[in-house]
Formats: sequence, C-alpha cells, structure tokens
Amino acid sequence: MIGLGTPDDAAVWRLGDGRALVMTTDFFTPVVDDGYDYGSIAAANSLSDVYAMGAEPFMALTIAALPPDLDISVSQEIIRGLAEKTAESGAIIAGGHTIQDKEPKIGLVVLGFADEDALLRKDGLKIGDHLVITKPLGFGVTTTAIKGQEAPPEDIDEVTKWMKGLNRDAAALARLFNLRAGTDVTGFSFLGHAWEMASGAGVGMKIKFSKIPFISCAKKHAEAWRFPGGAADNKLYYENYTQFDPSIPEEYQLLLFDPQTSGGLLLGVPEVEFEAFMAAAKAKNLPAWAVGKVIPGDKIIVES
Repeated sequence: MIGLGTPDDAAVWRLGDGRALVMTTDFFTPVVDDGYDYGSIAAANSLSDVYAMGAEPFMALTIAALPPDLDISVSQEIIRGLAEKTAESGAIIAGGHTIQDKEPKIGLVVLGFADEDALLRKDGLKIGDHLVITKPLGFGVTTTAIKGQEAPPEDIDEVTKWMKGLNRDAAALARLFNLRAGTDVTGFSFLGHAWEMASGAGVGMKIKFSKIPFISCAKKHAEAWRFPGGAADNKLYYENYTQFDPSIPEEYQLLLFDPQTSGGLLLGVPEVEFEAFMAAAKAKNLPAWAVGKVIPGDKIIVES
C-alpha cells in the first residue's frame, strides 16, 4: 500500500480483511550522555513512525553498534533503556543484531498493525483542517548545546523527558477521532515535515509562530546560535516553500528548521472535530497545541 513512492513514515502492506502491516526502522548516535536515557530515546524515536501511521507496534528487532572498548556497564544501560521503553509501548523485542563500531549507534526495526481505514497519511490534509502538534520544539538546538557542554542540568532533564515520551497516546487519540492526516516531527524539522504534508495534499498552511510551543530553554540556545548542522540544511531546502513574517527574528525562524529527535505528532484535525479533539486531549492530560490551519495555496505562511 505504501512504499518508496511516497514520503510516508513507514512501509505498509495490505494483509486482507481490512488489516495492514506497518514496518519502519531508525537508529542514531547518542544525543545525551546518560546511557539509559539514550537507549530510551532511541526506542521512542524508532517506535514513533509506527504511531505516526496510526498503527500499534507489536514486535521489534534491535540494531546496535557498540565500541569494543565501551565500558560494559554503559552498554548494559543503553540496552536496558531501549528494552524498557519498548516494553512500555506494549511491543516485544524478538531479536536483533549487534556489530562493533567506533561510536555507539542504536535503534529498532519495528512492526505494527493498523486498520486500513485508520491509517494516518501525509497526504490526508483538507482545506480548513486545524494543525495540532503534541510535543514542543527545540530538541535539536538543545541537544547540540549538550554536546558542546553548554546546557545546564535542568535543560538536559527537560529535553530528555520530552524525547523519552512515547507518541502512543497521541496516536490513540487520532484513531479515536478517525483522523486521516499525520506525521511525526523529526529530522526534517517542523517546517520540513509540515511541507511534506502540505505538498502531498496540494494545499498551503498558515502557522502562528506565537502559538508554537518550545521547551523553556530553546530560545536561549537559539539566540546563542547553538544549532546543529541539519538546521541549515533544512532551511536551505525548505525555505523556498515558506514565507515568514519579517518581524520574526532569524534565530527564531531557524527554530522551525531545527531537526528534532523523537518529536511529537503533527496532526490535521477537521473543523467539525476540533473542539472535541482538544477537549479530549485536555481530559486525558495529553499535550496538544493548535498552531495553524490548512489553507489553499502552495506555501507555508508563518505569521508572528
């Protein structure tokens, strides 16, 4: 059903009787110093693409590359974090493969199931839909500050908590309201993934910068220009499809091109469902911020 021909978050195979198999993989180098947290974030990030398709994970395989001289206790903590976060999702780790490498790398191949009529697609937006995001932004600029030893403990704790969070409950709420458009905000940044959705559906977007949530330290690190290299790459590619209010400072504009690790879901919520959806999110104590709407056009307009 979904493969190399579309930019969706996972491959999807029709099983019959209205059921579909969803498959994805992801892995990366450390974004934090703590081994357990690194493993947990890697698992949450890998599982996220299944949730972003409206599916539920059921089985995973580990992908790991570990330096032979890495202290065994650190390797154990990385694997423990990966395993316990996967268990939290309800999926099981059924195997995997490990090799030696100079720098740690870890992640998962994840399989999930979905109902065909409950799949979230990047091309499912309709004009008038509200755009809702379920995690704040600012992860990339903050993890870069961590790597440069320029982030105090409270910044590390805040970004780690968000990155370790599963997108499970957000995906369940999307299924409850029969949403059809969604993705997760990861390496291509908020604007990159938003553009994938807009271009796939042949629509434009109007975003209110003042409505976009950021972790508390994000603007501080942006003002110090602690962006990862990927932010400049994203800006180079996606700025042609974006129109900013000139009153928004350049460093704040760049926050919308900031690569995210284990970011939240970006969902299209129809007008008729919007108030009920936001009320349900509040009742479930699920973070959800309405940041804009789908409009006719071929650009993303970012207002102040």
